[in-house]
Amino acid sequence: MPATPDPIAEAHRQWSLRWPEHADHMAAVTSVMRAQQLLLSRVEAVLKPYGLTFAAYEALRLLAFTRTGTLPMGKMGDRLMVHPASVTNVIGRLEQRGLVGRGPSPADRRVVLATITGAGRELAEEATAALNESGFGIAGLPAARAVEITAALRAVRAATGEVEEP
Repeated sequence: MPATPDPIAEAHRQWSLRWPEHADHMAAVTSVMRAQQLLLSRVEAVLKPYGLTFAAYEALRLLAFTRTGTLPMGKMGDRLMVHPASVTNVIGRLEQRGLVGRGPSPADRRVVLATITGAGRELAEEATAALNESGFGIAGLPAARAVEITAALRAVRAATGEVEEP
């Protein structure tokens, strides 16, 4: 059986014929986008038995990491790097399942707090164990390679201005 041709390599070849000065950047971005699709699919497959999307898992895990299990919704958006409306939607779905509660801050009623429940904490732990066991979808990748990828992607994040160069 012949190996499946790599569509990104073919796109790079085509770009190189037309816009050679941009071919490497196109291939890098396309590779990252495809890797994101593959990894999200694998991670969400692990989370599906728990009734969680990756976004919902991240919100639960973030709340579980806090000392009190409570964070302002705005701060959650900042830490999860998502739009406030996304946090509202995810927290609303988790609230319907009894995994988090929502209410005004006693210190400032304009601030809405999300608080993980006991059931939410338990589910976060179970889902975390499953993700850890799965190697986050890349168990076959050596840890040293994962460190290299993280560093390379930090350089990408720095090139876009999200973080400072190390």
